[in-house]
Amino acid sequence: MARVALALVTLTTDFGTADGYVGAVKGVLHRLAPGVTVVDITHDVPRHDIAAGAHVLATAAPWFPAGTVHVAVVDPGVGGARRGVVVAAGGQVFVGPDNGIFDLAAPLPSAVHEIAAAGFRADRVSSTFHGRDVFAVAAARLAAGAPPERAGPAVALTGRLPGAGAAGAAGAHRVVHVDVFGNLVTDVDGGAVPAGSRVRVAGREVGPLRATFEDVARGEVLAYVGSGGTVEIAVREGSAAELLGAGRGAPVEVIGP
Repeated sequence: MARVALALVTLTTDFGTADGYVGAVKGVLHRLAPGVTVVDITHDVPRHDIAAGAHVLATAAPWFPAGTVHVAVVDPGVGGARRGVVVAAGGQVFVGPDNGIFDLAAPLPSAVHEIAAAGFRADRVSSTFHGRDVFAVAAARLAAGAPPERAGPAVALTGRLPGAGAAGAAGAHRVVHVDVFGNLVTDVDGGAVPAGSRVRVAGREVGPLRATFEDVARGEVLAYVGSGGTVEIAVREGSAAELLGAGRGAPVEVIGP
């Protein structure tokens, strides 16, 4: 009998690696989908920081092949009213809590299903570890070929990131993420910014936009279009977040050339 090809499974969590939580999730995946390939995107999302997890997932997910199953677990509401969901979007599938973590990676899902079917959940579900007992089980079933609609009834996503969609509606911009280097990632579309433009953040005017970090001296602030296609503010070999005293939510203004 021909072996069924398994979909790739990725993991994005705030579990860290000091405990056995990630290992337990992987154990379920390999037990229920033997031979599955599991890729760790990260387990170092700041604890309970759904917005940071959403940004990490959106940064990495588009680069995986079609059919990949992405498990994302940053879930401070585990065991509460929020639902566990399977989200189909862009040819990929996302599994996790309906708390806004998919807002950036799957803003226009083609289908959303609640994880309700018995085969997509463990026989006994811990109220504090849905990553193992719900999301890993569902991901294993999906990786083995089960369609998303088998997970449960169709639903609409209700979880939202704080301020999601507000910047575009109001015409304002803001810092949406601070990465490990202290770079300030904004929601400004780099493709829509005219050459020679500057940006203002935390009272500091920066620009014109540069192409690389080496365009400025060490310790100098620069603005540029980052790998995600949006404008970022950085300090060469330093931290813009520390130098400017700015973080997620800080207003950003584009100043034309």
